[in-house]
Amino acid sequence: MTSLAARLTAWWHSGSRWPAVLLDVALIAVAGADLAFNYMPGNWWDDIVLVAGVLALAVRRRFPLAVFIATLPMPLLMGQSAASLIALFTVACATRNRWLLGGCALVYAGLTIAPWWGGGDILAESAWPVWGVYSLAPAGAAVFLGQLLQTKRELSRRLEEISEVREHEQALATQKVLAQERAHLAREMHDVVSHQVSLIAVRAGALQVSTRESVSIEAADTIRTLAARTLDELRYMVSVLRAGGGSGNGLAPQPTLDQLGALVDNAGMEAHLETGPLPELSPPVQRAIYRTVQEALTNARKHAPGAAVHIQVAQDDGAVQAAVVNAAPGRPVVPLPSAKHGLIGLKQRAELLGGTFEAGPTSLGGWRVALRVPLKSMT
Repeated sequence: MTSLAARLTAWWHSGSRWPAVLLDVALIAVAGADLAFNYMPGNWWDDIVLVAGVLALAVRRRFPLAVFIATLPMPLLMGQSAASLIALFTVACATRNRWLLGGCALVYAGLTIAPWWGGGDILAESAWPVWGVYSLAPAGAAVFLGQLLQTKRELSRRLEEISEVREHEQALATQKVLAQERAHLAREMHDVVSHQVSLIAVRAGALQVSTRESVSIEAADTIRTLAARTLDELRYMVSVLRAGGGSGNGLAPQPTLDQLGALVDNAGMEAHLETGPLPELSPPVQRAIYRTVQEALTNARKHAPGAAVHIQVAQDDGAVQAAVVNAAPGRPVVPLPSAKHGLIGLKQRAELLGGTFEAGPTSLGGWRVALRVPLKSMT
């Protein structure tokens, strides 16, 4: 039984469209049962209006306010109406406009007691508080529950975003540790191995000059050639170790500017990329630009939810510049802990390339991140 309940819960939250369809069918059935139970025979056009109000719930998610308006004749014709309350609940789930929700609740309450207007003792002065509570309580409950569900959904989305940000920060911290280890290994290889191989090449060259035996000359030449080739391969390996650090596999392909468009398209926010004509850029410079844009998009999503982001990569006065500017937050910002390791890492990348890195607020309440690398450092 527990396993079945767990499977049903997982299916309900799997993102499938069927749970929503089944829920709408169930609500239409409840509204139909309420209509059948409280039905009072009248004109045939009244029956059409009542049935249409119930069936309108099928499109309540797409047109919540229009469906609520379509169900308003129901409380006027039959008093309290489940269909109208369901439509009001849907409107409360879709908007934060307190004035609109209050107006809808008052209109529903007024139409609920309208059929009894002029009923003599029914609306006696002593009965007004009772009828006021009777008409307003269901409407208030529908609005309250709708707002509560909307708040729950927003909190769930924010928690998901916070989890993604924390996972990203953890990945960045792991990447930093790996980069430090690789840099340490690169220094050891450069300082120890390259020194000894260089000595081998020097000694082999000296032996080649000092000896007259053809066999020794050939052997010394082979040793010197292999040592020089080993030094070239060693320098390449050291450069790979220094440039890497983000993946457990040192041979994993590094990002390039060709992948920048996909990064912006998959950022999960309103982002626009503008790229001007660029010269041939070295892989380290391309990685620096990619990581700068990546970190800036992450920070914009973290600290400026709902804000538009503009990315510009272009050549400017003997340098290539990547600037990322986001507008002011469009939604409330949830404070999150941050050690600013990402910005520190970007500044270090820029310094290694002989460039500069800037990050700071804009006059419009947004944030600007800019990387500038001189072209002479790319040759």
